[in-house]
Amino acid sequence: MTALLTPRADPLGVRARSRAAGGRILVLALLLVLSAIVCVGIGPLVIAPGTVLAVVLHHLGLPVPVTWSPAQDSIVWDVRVPRVLLGAAVGAGLAVSGAALQAMVRNLLADPYVLGVSGGASTGAAAAILLGAGSAVLGQYAQSVLAFAGALGSALLVLAISRAGGVVTSLRLLIAGVAVGYALSAVTNLMIFSSDSAEGSRSVMFWMLGSLALARWDAFLLVVAVAVAGASLALTACSGVLDALGAGDETATALGIDAARARIALLIGVSLCTAAAVAASGSIGFVGLVVPHLARRLVGAAHARLVPAAALLGALFLLWADVLSRVVLQPRELPIGVITAIIGAPFLLALVRRHLAR
Repeated sequence: MTALLTPRADPLGVRARSRAAGGRILVLALLLVLSAIVCVGIGPLVIAPGTVLAVVLHHLGLPVPVTWSPAQDSIVWDVRVPRVLLGAAVGAGLAVSGAALQAMVRNLLADPYVLGVSGGASTGAAAAILLGAGSAVLGQYAQSVLAFAGALGSALLVLAISRAGGVVTSLRLLIAGVAVGYALSAVTNLMIFSSDSAEGSRSVMFWMLGSLALARWDAFLLVVAVAVAGASLALTACSGVLDALGAGDETATALGIDAARARIALLIGVSLCTAAAVAASGSIGFVGLVVPHLARRLVGAAHARLVPAAALLGALFLLWADVLSRVVLQPRELPIGVITAIIGAPFLLALVRRHLAR
């Protein structure tokens, strides 16, 4: 009778690790909320976190006494809050996409841009900036919409090429992605070289290095947020499939999963998420490569925990990278891709060295 009342032993510590991972995810969520409030207040005009929170609550309709100036209200709500929200969404989207792709292609050095998404987005943005494509119909949204179309189009082209030989394998995806990415980058460089507008060329180059400067309250911010939230929820729901693909196609088949079809379905979802992120912010490297590895060290390799942890870490990483990009060279703004590369490159070298040492 005593044995029946005694809790079952957990010799492998699975439950303990699961509880620990859940606690770390909760801590990351709290850190993200606090970081968002602090990051909104950082800039040429420093605004206290209490004032930032009061302004946000006031605009959300809560009865908060107005103790701030109209200038502070405009800076917080119209300029910095959209930027912080966009940065969090883009960071989360790239990190989640990177975590999924590393499982899909079974390569820990894969990131979202391996699908040629960056090259396609750059081509679309360059066409809008340098050639005025779509401006007559889309107006101020031409750059974002064409960048999204280019990114999604390149991902679909990679999928079509990788399917041409039969079954979609991780190797075919990698080769097709690299080839399409280089080809589209060449088209973008040709447009820049052929342009007579020095300012337009500079704008394209700045966009290609990544920036959140175009963040504003509009439909595109909503699209990015919905795409990231949808991708995160969908990938978390498909965590078992990602675990199986990460273990190999043979394991997936043994579990009753059609690896090729699963890879195509996941690829489409990841492409949509990455395309939305890149179209909104330009090419920001290393987030989708570095953050998933950090998330694995925190919560383990099981994608049910890895995906939400990567989303939160990616959002945190990009928020603080954006703060650095705004304050390092004040009053000028440094492209955010420069900051992420400076931080991510040493990590990549350490990762490669660690794998070679095995």
